[in-house]
Amino acid sequence: MQTDPKPGTLYVVGTPIGNLEDMTFRAVRILQTVDLIAAEDTRHTGKLLQHFQVQTPQVSYHDHNRRSRIPELVEKLQTRQAIALVTDAGMPGISDPGYELVKACIDADISVVPIPGASAVVTALSAAGLPTDKFVFEGFLPAKTTQRRQQLELLKTETRTLVFYESPHRLKGTLQDLGDIFGHQRQIVMARELTKFYEEFWRGAIAEAISYYGEREKEPQGEYTLVVAGTPPSQTQLSLAELTAELAHMIGQGISRSQASRELAKMTTIPRRQLYQLALEIDTSTVEQKSTNHL
Repeated sequence: MQTDPKPGTLYVVGTPIGNLEDMTFRAVRILQTVDLIAAEDTRHTGKLLQHFQVQTPQVSYHDHNRRSRIPELVEKLQTRQAIALVTDAGMPGISDPGYELVKACIDADISVVPIPGASAVVTALSAAGLPTDKFVFEGFLPAKTTQRRQQLELLKTETRTLVFYESPHRLKGTLQDLGDIFGHQRQIVMARELTKFYEEFWRGAIAEAISYYGEREKEPQGEYTLVVAGTPPSQTQLSLAELTAELAHMIGQGISRSQASRELAKMTTIPRRQLYQLALEIDTSTVEQKSTNHL
């Protein structure tokens, strides 16, 4: 059923993430008939509008001007204008400031209507080949290594499939951090240039991904959506006694406490530092005696 845009309504309009054929008829019609389009980048959106012969005026709305722009847009909506919110690609509000405008409209009792379209999160997840019954979208990880590793430590015990966005120039560092914290054998799918001509899905272990990009002469290109397997549920159920026994067994084989903690951290969801503290409490003489008796 086709209806004209309702006055005083914010339309959250999904646009293609690459392939223009993914634009919906409904999205085109809404963009053609609203009073104003709030776009993340008016030049980028201008090309889309020109392709679909949309002549509706635009105004910029992005992370740097959102504080001043939100009151302006809310005021226009309150004066019965219909406005479409678009981002450079995909659904507005996903890792962009669209959320804040939507929240402001809801607080002002302004109607918000979604016009669904493509999303890199769901597109990558649907073809990744990892469990999709439960997943977590984390957006972009912090750019700085220390903060990124801290965030990954918090996600280490997550059993659901994880989805991240990552820029090409930070990809290698992120893969290294994922391997160090999640374990190098954790499965990962790297989706690049989704829906575009050079669309690519790479699947394998994190260690293989690190090696793959380490051997390539060309630097990573294009925006990446990373889909990472959650930790196996069975790894979260080891008791304190079982952890202590495993550490004692490894130490008894001549492995240092530090190395034993590092290796066990890769096989479980327990942070290495916590395991190391546990290893320090193990009586070496008792471990040596048990190893001798076993032999």
